[in-house]
Amino acid sequence: MTAPAATTIVLVDDHTVMRAGFRMILEAGGDIDVVGEAGTGAEAVDLVSRLRPDVVFMDVQMPGMDGLEATRRIIADAGNTSAVVIVTTFDRDDYLFQALEAGASGFLLKNAGPEELTAAVRVAAAGDALLAPEVTRRVISRFAGDAAPGPEPTPPARVAGSDVGLTERESDVLRLLAAALSNAEIARELFIGEATVKTHVSNILIKLAVRDRVAAVVFAHRHGLV
Repeated sequence: MTAPAATTIVLVDDHTVMRAGFRMILEAGGDIDVVGEAGTGAEAVDLVSRLRPDVVFMDVQMPGMDGLEATRRIIADAGNTSAVVIVTTFDRDDYLFQALEAGASGFLLKNAGPEELTAAVRVAAAGDALLAPEVTRRVISRFAGDAAPGPEPTPPARVAGSDVGLTERESDVLRLLAAALSNAEIARELFIGEATVKTHVSNILIKLAVRDRVAAVVFAHRHGLV
Protein backbone atom coordinates (compact mmCIF):
# COMPACT_ATOMS: atom_id res chain seq x y z
CA MET A 1 0.00 0.00 0.00
CA THR A 2 1.16 3.54 -0.78
CA ALA A 3 1.86 5.65 2.29
CA PRO A 4 -0.31 8.77 2.58
CA ALA A 5 1.37 11.97 1.46
CA ALA A 6 2.85 14.08 4.21
CA THR A 7 1.20 17.39 5.09
CA THR A 8 3.40 20.20 3.79
CA ILE A 9 4.06 23.39 5.73
CA VAL A 10 5.99 26.65 5.38
CA LEU A 11 7.35 28.27 8.56
CA VAL A 12 7.42 32.06 8.72
CA ASP A 13 9.27 33.72 11.60
CA ASP A 14 12.06 36.27 11.78
CA HIS A 15 13.89 34.21 14.43
CA THR A 16 15.93 31.35 12.96
CA VAL A 17 15.99 29.49 16.28
CA MET A 18 12.19 29.56 16.51
CA ARG A 19 11.85 28.13 13.00
CA ALA A 20 14.39 25.42 13.83
CA GLY A 21 12.43 24.48 16.93
CA PHE A 22 9.17 24.27 15.03
CA ARG A 23 10.81 22.17 12.31
CA MET A 24 12.21 19.70 14.82
CA ILE A 25 8.85 19.31 16.57
CA LEU A 26 6.71 19.09 13.45
CA GLU A 27 8.89 16.67 11.49
CA ALA A 28 9.36 14.29 14.44
CA GLY A 29 6.13 12.41 13.69
CA GLY A 30 7.02 11.68 10.07
CA ASP A 31 3.72 12.85 8.55
CA ILE A 32 4.53 16.58 8.36
CA ASP A 33 7.09 17.95 5.90
CA VAL A 34 8.52 21.44 6.33
CA VAL A 35 9.05 22.45 2.70
CA GLY A 36 10.20 26.01 3.23
CA GLU A 37 11.08 28.79 5.68
CA ALA A 38 10.81 32.56 5.47
CA GLY A 39 12.02 35.34 7.76
CA THR A 40 9.80 38.17 6.50
CA GLY A 41 6.25 38.62 5.25
CA ALA A 42 7.43 39.45 1.74
CA GLU A 43 9.52 36.27 1.59
CA ALA A 44 6.51 34.31 2.84
CA VAL A 45 4.19 35.59 0.11
CA ASP A 46 6.71 34.65 -2.58
CA LEU A 47 7.49 31.25 -1.06
CA VAL A 48 3.87 30.24 -0.59
CA SER A 49 3.00 31.28 -4.14
CA ARG A 50 5.72 28.95 -5.44
CA LEU A 51 5.42 25.99 -3.07
CA ARG A 52 1.66 25.93 -2.39
CA PRO A 53 1.98 24.20 1.01
CA ASP A 54 -1.00 22.75 2.83
CA VAL A 55 -0.38 24.96 5.88
CA VAL A 56 1.55 28.13 6.73
CA PHE A 57 2.67 28.95 10.29
CA MET A 58 2.81 32.75 10.26
CA ASP A 59 4.45 35.03 12.84
CA VAL A 60 2.92 38.51 13.31
CA GLN A 61 5.71 40.93 14.13
CA MET A 62 8.46 40.84 11.50
CA PRO A 63 10.59 43.50 9.79
CA GLY A 64 9.06 45.06 6.71
CA MET A 65 5.79 43.38 5.81
CA ASP A 66 4.22 41.89 8.95
CA GLY A 67 2.40 38.58 9.18
CA LEU A 68 -1.07 40.10 8.99
CA GLU A 69 -0.39 41.79 5.66
CA ALA A 70 1.35 38.67 4.37
CA THR A 71 -1.72 36.64 5.33
CA ARG A 72 -3.99 39.05 3.46
CA ARG A 73 -1.88 38.74 0.32
CA ILE A 74 -1.66 34.96 0.52
CA ILE A 75 -5.40 34.57 0.99
CA ALA A 76 -6.11 37.09 -1.79
CA ASP A 77 -4.19 34.89 -4.25
CA ALA A 78 -6.91 33.19 -6.27
CA GLY A 79 -4.75 30.09 -6.68
CA ASN A 80 -4.03 29.74 -2.98
CA THR A 81 -5.30 26.73 -1.05
CA SER A 82 -2.94 27.03 1.92
CA ALA A 83 -4.40 27.39 5.41
CA VAL A 84 -2.64 30.16 7.34
CA VAL A 85 -2.23 29.73 11.09
CA ILE A 86 -1.04 32.76 13.05
CA VAL A 87 1.55 31.73 15.64
CA THR A 88 2.67 34.50 17.97
CA THR A 89 3.93 35.26 21.47
CA PHE A 90 1.30 37.98 21.85
CA ASP A 91 -2.08 36.93 23.22
CA ARG A 92 -3.76 40.11 22.02
CA ASP A 93 -7.32 40.48 20.81
CA ASP A 94 -6.36 43.02 18.14
CA TYR A 95 -3.97 40.50 16.56
CA LEU A 96 -6.55 37.75 16.87
CA PHE A 97 -9.34 39.64 15.13
CA GLN A 98 -7.10 41.19 12.49
CA ALA A 99 -5.72 37.74 11.70
CA LEU A 100 -9.17 36.22 11.29
CA GLU A 101 -10.39 39.13 9.21
CA ALA A 102 -7.28 38.74 7.05
CA GLY A 103 -8.39 35.18 6.32
CA ALA A 104 -6.30 33.15 8.76
CA SER A 105 -7.66 29.72 9.61
CA GLY A 106 -6.54 29.82 13.23
CA PHE A 107 -4.48 31.39 15.95
CA LEU A 108 -1.89 29.77 18.23
CA LEU A 109 0.51 31.03 20.86
CA LYS A 110 4.18 30.09 20.58
CA ASN A 111 4.10 28.52 24.03
CA ALA A 112 1.83 25.77 22.71
CA GLY A 113 3.16 22.29 23.41
CA PRO A 114 4.50 19.92 20.73
CA GLU A 115 1.29 17.91 20.57
CA GLU A 116 -0.79 21.06 20.17
CA LEU A 117 1.46 22.33 17.38
CA THR A 118 1.38 19.10 15.39
CA ALA A 119 -2.36 18.74 15.94
CA ALA A 120 -2.85 22.30 14.67
CA VAL A 121 -1.10 21.45 11.40
CA ARG A 122 -3.27 18.38 10.83
CA VAL A 123 -6.47 20.20 11.79
CA ALA A 124 -5.73 23.21 9.58
CA ALA A 125 -4.80 20.99 6.63
CA ALA A 126 -8.13 19.20 6.99
CA GLY A 127 -10.02 22.51 7.08
CA ASP A 128 -11.27 21.74 10.56
CA ALA A 129 -11.72 24.05 13.55
CA LEU A 130 -8.50 25.34 15.06
CA LEU A 131 -9.23 28.00 17.65
CA ALA A 132 -9.15 26.84 21.24
CA PRO A 133 -12.55 27.15 22.99
CA GLU A 134 -11.43 30.14 25.06
CA VAL A 135 -10.30 31.93 21.92
CA THR A 136 -13.53 31.00 20.14
CA ARG A 137 -15.50 32.60 22.96
CA ARG A 138 -13.58 35.84 22.42
CA VAL A 139 -14.32 35.72 18.70
CA ILE A 140 -18.01 35.12 19.41
CA SER A 141 -18.08 37.93 21.96
CA ARG A 142 -16.41 40.38 19.58
CA PHE A 143 -18.55 39.66 16.57
CA ALA A 144 -21.78 39.29 18.55
CA GLY A 145 -21.12 42.88 19.60
CA ASP A 146 -20.74 42.51 23.37
CA ALA A 147 -16.96 42.56 23.87
CA ALA A 148 -16.38 46.29 24.15
CA PRO A 149 -17.39 48.34 27.20
CA GLY A 150 -19.74 51.26 26.84
CA PRO A 151 -23.36 51.63 25.73
CA GLU A 152 -25.50 48.60 25.08
CA PRO A 153 -24.45 47.35 21.62
CA THR A 154 -26.86 47.03 18.76
CA PRO A 155 -27.57 43.34 18.22
CA PRO A 156 -26.99 41.95 14.74
CA ALA A 157 -30.00 41.79 12.45
CA ARG A 158 -31.22 38.25 12.81
CA VAL A 159 -31.78 36.11 9.76
CA ALA A 160 -32.88 32.52 9.54
CA GLY A 161 -30.63 29.78 8.18
CA SER A 162 -33.12 29.27 5.39
CA ASP A 163 -32.58 32.89 4.32
CA VAL A 164 -29.03 31.99 3.30
CA GLY A 165 -29.94 28.59 1.93
CA LEU A 166 -29.19 26.41 4.96
CA THR A 167 -31.32 23.39 5.72
CA GLU A 168 -32.59 22.86 9.28
CA ARG A 169 -29.87 20.26 9.90
CA GLU A 170 -27.15 22.55 8.53
CA SER A 171 -28.38 25.28 10.86
CA ASP A 172 -28.06 22.83 13.76
CA VAL A 173 -24.49 22.01 12.71
CA LEU A 174 -23.60 25.70 12.40
CA ARG A 175 -24.94 26.37 15.90
CA LEU A 176 -22.68 23.65 17.29
CA LEU A 177 -19.72 24.91 15.26
CA ALA A 178 -20.23 28.26 16.94
CA ALA A 179 -20.05 26.50 20.31
CA ALA A 180 -16.56 25.25 19.33
CA LEU A 181 -17.55 21.59 19.03
CA SER A 182 -15.45 19.25 16.91
CA ASN A 183 -16.92 17.09 14.15
CA ALA A 184 -16.96 14.09 16.49
CA GLU A 185 -18.73 16.07 19.21
CA ILE A 186 -21.29 17.40 16.73
CA ALA A 187 -21.92 13.85 15.51
CA ARG A 188 -22.61 12.67 19.06
CA GLU A 189 -24.82 15.66 19.81
CA LEU A 190 -26.96 15.20 16.70
CA PHE A 191 -26.82 11.38 16.60
CA ILE A 192 -25.39 11.30 13.10
CA GLY A 193 -22.17 9.98 11.58
CA GLU A 194 -18.99 12.02 11.53
CA ALA A 195 -18.81 11.73 7.74
CA THR A 196 -22.30 13.25 7.58
CA VAL A 197 -21.12 16.14 9.75
CA LYS A 198 -18.22 16.78 7.36
CA THR A 199 -20.66 16.87 4.45
CA HIS A 200 -22.89 19.36 6.29
CA VAL A 201 -19.88 21.55 7.13
CA SER A 202 -18.75 21.55 3.50
CA ASN A 203 -22.25 22.56 2.39
CA ILE A 204 -22.34 25.34 4.99
CA LEU A 205 -19.05 26.78 3.77
CA ILE A 206 -20.27 26.75 0.18
CA LYS A 207 -23.62 28.35 0.99
CA LEU A 208 -22.12 31.05 3.22
CA ALA A 209 -19.30 31.63 0.67
CA VAL A 210 -16.59 31.37 3.36
CA ARG A 211 -13.28 29.52 3.26
CA ASP A 212 -13.29 27.69 6.61
CA ARG A 213 -15.11 26.94 9.86
CA VAL A 214 -13.74 29.96 11.70
CA ALA A 215 -15.08 32.27 9.00
CA ALA A 216 -18.43 30.46 9.17
CA VAL A 217 -18.68 31.15 12.92
CA VAL A 218 -17.82 34.82 12.38
CA PHE A 219 -20.42 35.04 9.59
CA ALA A 220 -23.05 33.39 11.77
CA HIS A 221 -22.60 35.84 14.62
CA ARG A 222 -22.36 38.89 12.39
CA HIS A 223 -25.67 37.98 10.75
CA GLY A 224 -27.48 36.73 13.83
CA LEU A 225 -27.70 33.14 12.62
CA VAL A 226 -26.79 31.82 16.09
